[in-house]
Amino acid sequence: MNRFISPYFAEVTDPRVTGRCLHLLSDILLIGLCTYLTGGSDYQDMHLFGLERGSQLGDLLLLPNGIPSEDTFERVFKSINPDELESCLRSYGHSILSDLSEKQIVIDGKKQRGVSPTTRGNKGLYLLNVWVSENRFCIAQEKVDDKSNEITAIPQVLEDIDIEGSVVSIDAMGTQREIAELIVEKKGHYLLALKANQKSLFEDVECAFKVHSGLDTYETVDAGHGRIETRKCSILPANEYLLEENLQTWKNLETIIRIEATREIQGKVTTQIRYYISDEKEAKAAYFNSIVRGHWSIENQLHWHLDITFNEDACRARAGYASQNLSVLRKMALHIISEQKDKLSIKKRLYKAALDTQYLRKLLKI
Repeated sequence: MNRFISPYFAEVTDPRVTGRCLHLLSDILLIGLCTYLTGGSDYQDMHLFGLERGSQLGDLLLLPNGIPSEDTFERVFKSINPDELESCLRSYGHSILSDLSEKQIVIDGKKQRGVSPTTRGNKGLYLLNVWVSENRFCIAQEKVDDKSNEITAIPQVLEDIDIEGSVVSIDAMGTQREIAELIVEKKGHYLLALKANQKSLFEDVECAFKVHSGLDTYETVDAGHGRIETRKCSILPANEYLLEENLQTWKNLETIIRIEATREIQGKVTTQIRYYISDEKEAKAAYFNSIVRGHWSIENQLHWHLDITFNEDACRARAGYASQNLSVLRKMALHIISEQKDKLSIKKRLYKAALDTQYLRKLLKI
């Protein structure tokens, strides 16, 4: 293993038979990562990157038997233990964020549509992503089993990370009593979206805000590109407005939140009202408004880039563990490219890295 690859992939063991491999695992993994850093998207691109740039990265790639073929990349990525490659994502995240206290941890799922484009629900490949909102960083992923859902996967991923002192935000699917209890037991805080899947609590919260518009409110207005969006956050203390049975059922429930979002586009006005629950007590409406907005950063800053910048939904790799492993590489590439401090967009950085090997080295911090 060469001196560079270990910080990224030190925990990955070679799944191939010892003594029967022409190409080094370290070369294959680094070429795969660099392919995504230069705008590539599939095994053919990995092979082409090796042909065009392999000699220019001679101090990083040993390549004892030339450039691996497309088939070699496919065989290796479908065989690597995804838990080991995902642990590299966690280790890489830990090297950047050693402490998650006072951070917002967003948990949300995303389906890779290219793996099974005709299926619905979780069948195919549905990954639960763990995102640090303030740093725009994915620190973990967990595969949701075909015959299961996010409810069973969320506790698994929470067990693997230290959430003490952080606030965990989850959409309505994860608003479950057991999940709230687990977050509190691990000394974290929760912000859980509320919909009709928790009918009793939802109706209780909805009724509370009909009785009182909010003890504290905060309003923001965003305008641009022909759109005006107004967001009003209102909060109430749970112990004064909810039924005792709901207070007893939900661990440490302290605050209920109402977000009223009004959007005006070309004279057409639409309004959406969403409700949330939290175990935090002293915070103001402005804080909860910020946390709710921070939750959606996983869609705008992670899922959007995976689909649009890295063409994840177009990827048809489905054999073995390939789709999971390639998703890890895309996320690592996104983090690396996002850390670069210049005036270029992420798309332009990928293009420049494809043209300029020195810029690619800069991204890799060599």
